[in-house]
Amino acid sequence: MVDPMDGFDSKLIKEIEKHDNNEICESSSETEIDEYIMLHSAHKNHLFGRQKPLQLVLGGGKHANIILWRNTQISTRIFAGVTVVWFLFECIGYHLLTFVCHFLVLSLATIFLWSNVASYINVSPPNLPEVTLPDELFASFLLLLRGVINRACTTFQDVASGKDLKKFLKVIVVLWVLSVIGSWFSFLTLLYLLFVMLMTVPVLYEKNEHAVDIYAEKLWSQVKKQLAVLDENVLQKIPVFGSEKDHKQH
Repeated sequence: MVDPMDGFDSKLIKEIEKHDNNEICESSSETEIDEYIMLHSAHKNHLFGRQKPLQLVLGGGKHANIILWRNTQISTRIFAGVTVVWFLFECIGYHLLTFVCHFLVLSLATIFLWSNVASYINVSPPNLPEVTLPDELFASFLLLLRGVINRACTTFQDVASGKDLKKFLKVIVVLWVLSVIGSWFSFLTLLYLLFVMLMTVPVLYEKNEHAVDIYAEKLWSQVKKQLAVLDENVLQKIPVFGSEKDHKQH
């Protein structure tokens, strides 16, 4: 078994663990850690030129630990909870409104009975926490959503403008592939499959990082060769691509 942190200096590993334990670090310290990673891992041949540990690539902190199953109990509960929700909606045929209503009925009935029976069985009544969502949470979400929509609109305009035919064809192929995949599964099942991949692929890659990097580099090299052959024998014979190549040379 290959150590997932193989090739990274022990000082760096301690800094990462300190980062996860404190959860909040100064931006200058994070910059220093990133620079240290770049210097001490350049000799490693990581997937797609990655020069950071996978945990930092995923953003570090609690969510990265959950994805990489650092805390097995929390990761298991989240995975099981999402699986139960998918099973209820997709396999049993539960509807969202029905599910929410049944959940609220069960919760209210449990709390109501607990509050009324607690005094008779010498049990403390339920202490319900006061839940107040901060305004900053919604503001941050809306700003993030605005940024995503703006980038999507900019990309759409850039592709549809006709300036880059290769990018246009790539987007068409990707959308067509997604439409084919979407016809195989429902939207909920597709989201669940993406969640399963998120919870399994990173941790499996981390455990077999060295072998995966080697095979991925070989595969990517073959893909680039085939793309070069396709570009030379097919695309460059199309007048639009040929004129683009001549324009770049001049």
